[in-house]
Amino acid sequence: MARDRGEILLAECALVRVRPGKQAALRAGRPWVYRGEIETIRGEARTGGVVRVEDAHGTFVALGFYHQTSVLAVRILTNRPDTSIDAQFFYRRLASAWDLRKRMVDDPSVCRIVFAEADGLPGLIADRLDDVIVVSTLVAGMDARLGEIVDALAELTGVRCFFERNDGPVRGLEGLPERIGPLRGDPSDRVEIREGAVSLRVDLRHGQKTGHFLDQRDNRQAFGAAVRRLLPLAPGRVVRILDAFCHTGGFGLQAMAAVAALGAPTEAVFLDAAETAVRDALDNAERNGFGGARGVRGNAFDVLRQYERSDQHFAAVVLDPPAFARGRATLNGAYRGYKEINLRAMRMLEPGGVLCTCSCSQPVDETMFRDMLRDAAADAGRRMRVLARRGAPPDHPGLLGADETQYLKCWILQAME
Repeated sequence: MARDRGEILLAECALVRVRPGKQAALRAGRPWVYRGEIETIRGEARTGGVVRVEDAHGTFVALGFYHQTSVLAVRILTNRPDTSIDAQFFYRRLASAWDLRKRMVDDPSVCRIVFAEADGLPGLIADRLDDVIVVSTLVAGMDARLGEIVDALAELTGVRCFFERNDGPVRGLEGLPERIGPLRGDPSDRVEIREGAVSLRVDLRHGQKTGHFLDQRDNRQAFGAAVRRLLPLAPGRVVRILDAFCHTGGFGLQAMAAVAALGAPTEAVFLDAAETAVRDALDNAERNGFGGARGVRGNAFDVLRQYERSDQHFAAVVLDPPAFARGRATLNGAYRGYKEINLRAMRMLEPGGVLCTCSCSQPVDETMFRDMLRDAAADAGRRMRVLARRGAPPDHPGLLGADETQYLKCWILQAME
């Protein structure tokens, strides 16, 4: 009897057998095998190649990309033994990911099309920013298939311009070279997108990650809505806004748009340690016709401390810092850092003021973040009303069994007195 393509693939794959008991997490959904969990390897397991994973008894567990030196030795692709890992496999996965976005995202012209393991495509990120798709391939197996991935995305979405952001520490850990620039078509280094009422210019070449933090897109608009609905206004009163760790100003701009819609004057401070971030935030404020924007370059901890000491107050404050904790060893320091900036922000809020506070540190879970906010409010002497507890939008889905994919916390609070 002739063997089908899936059987031929299994026969040709190297075999990775895990230690006794290590298969449980894989069957529960964890999408990778740690190197220390491997008992034996049989056959030629090459970096970027596909391997078969078995448990200690020889029972099939999964197929995945192998890497010879990475701590994550195998990135799981499928738990079905009859699957051919070929161009059609990746096309089907990409089509499924794009279909999800079209169904779940109000404007799929600005969204994350592929979110790596959560879409069954480990190491692949693809963000659509209007008429450009920015692609990152962070593991060797996916990097080797970049051409066919772009072909498939072009066919599925109709987008003709692709930009590559293959830089950063993750590729270095995988032994992959850095590459930044156009992949297909003639994309500009800067593109303009819209988030609700706000226009934003995104720097594809020099911006963070793929140029824009799409995971906060809905949270930025939710913050703007809270400001519009809740801030007490008085004739001639200038509404003061502080956007700390501002990046390109997305949160602060949503607040400015909300205040402008109410016909009130505003003053917004865009604070960041990076000069380029402050410049981009001010450029975006000007692009939207918002007056009263001021940029401050500095360490947010130092500036917040100075503002508190000088008795400055704001009607709305945003805290969207980079990750303070990369692992459990740094949790105590992260807790102290989050508490300090939130305590100072709470003290500077006017009565009825709105605080939007975030954490992208996966090790800091919802319980720890809640406890930190409770302790900060107690030390600040403020009663804070919880208006919303938010996370990532549906184009950044989490994966059961992989807590790392559920990382974002965004709370919107109001000072009661």
